[in-house]
Amino acid sequence: MSETLTDTTHDAALRSWVPSANDESTDFPIQNLPFGIFRRAGDEARVGVAIGDQILDVAACLVAGLFEDAGEEAAKLARGSSLNSLMHRGRGPASTLRRAASSLLREGTENGTKAAAIEARILVPMSEAVVLLPAKIGDFTDFYSSIFHAERVGRMFRPDNPLLPNYKYVPIAYHGRSSTIEVSGTDFRRPIGQRRPPNAPPEELPTFEPSHALDYEAEFGFFVGAGNRTGEAVPLDRAEDYIFGMCLLNDWSARDIQAWEYQPLGPFLAKSFASTISPWVVTMDALAPFRVGAYQRPDGDPQPLPYLYSEANERNGGLDITMEIAILSESMREQGMEPYVLSRSRFREFYWSIFQMLTHHTSNGCRLIPGDLIGTGTVSSSGADEMGSILEKTKRGAEPLTLPSGQVRSFVDDGDEIILRGYCEREGYRRIGFGECRARVLPARFLS
Repeated sequence: MSETLTDTTHDAALRSWVPSANDESTDFPIQNLPFGIFRRAGDEARVGVAIGDQILDVAACLVAGLFEDAGEEAAKLARGSSLNSLMHRGRGPASTLRRAASSLLREGTENGTKAAAIEARILVPMSEAVVLLPAKIGDFTDFYSSIFHAERVGRMFRPDNPLLPNYKYVPIAYHGRSSTIEVSGTDFRRPIGQRRPPNAPPEELPTFEPSHALDYEAEFGFFVGAGNRTGEAVPLDRAEDYIFGMCLLNDWSARDIQAWEYQPLGPFLAKSFASTISPWVVTMDALAPFRVGAYQRPDGDPQPLPYLYSEANERNGGLDITMEIAILSESMREQGMEPYVLSRSRFREFYWSIFQMLTHHTSNGCRLIPGDLIGTGTVSSSGADEMGSILEKTKRGAEPLTLPSGQVRSFVDDGDEIILRGYCEREGYRRIGFGECRARVLPARFLS
């Protein structure tokens, strides 16, 4: 793993000529500059950079001749309708393009003055844009790397043995379904499937009906940049070079369908109906100031096997990111209420780092390709209320929660909208964020 250092693009004193980027509450100050795909109504999709409440149009900057030398070459890789071409070349061109965008957007510099003079040609208000999936996602893998989530959920099903013995040795994951990953703001229908109560008598048949136990799973996702060849594992010390950036991910789950179907092969229809991601990909460069040491395992826990251990990962394999989960019910929406925050949790307490996840994923020779999405698993941490799923928060529905509207929830109801936010804060640096990842649940549509 290469040591990641901060540079001038992280300077907290930097200001942009885009006024909204200087607002202390924005997720997208000039120190962030995440990449995404957007389009205006009737226009083609193109690559953009989020800055305050605006989008810097990379193609328009190219046409205007604002990029120079290596920045221009990197921008040419970002002329399509997805980030895949930029991802394919690894972190180098993306880092170059981010630095070039930083130069163009700075206040009081020659490059910034040139760009500001033609802002109407190169900036698009977010309010006038439609955001799209940032990449053509080939494969989706979802890990299960929060030990606090694993223990809480395990205790509900196996009170005497909540954590299976392999958990502390091997990063657990399943292969998901990329075809039902949608961008934030896309509604989806409640899934229908087979369900059978866990304590049902042997003669009771399963039913086929809408899920009664729909859950959110608040996660982060990371996109693969440069891929590896089939049969070639990625060593832990090089894993960072294969990660393009991170987004928010809600891996929706139908817990009752899952409980009936998962034995003996694991998640299937309970997970494949919908996953939601945020539109802006925060680069590993932008996250550099928020790197922390890997999670310190309690005394008595085994150290990772050698292929999953390095001094560099111990020093800076973690990421200090806060996950926030909120709900907006139909009734709350009609009454003009604000979303109600259900939980906040800390990604820095993950048992396995994203670099260990990637290395383990390739350890058997599995090929990863640019644009593959890897989920971290539910972001739950050690605090009593730091839970990334409603399954945990209501103890499998046994302790329902009450919303400000007076409504009671054991699981997610039709009309509910779940909103994820993620952000990084550290003294001496500007706060940066991921934007929002939101989706609303529509009633099930029955088979005709």
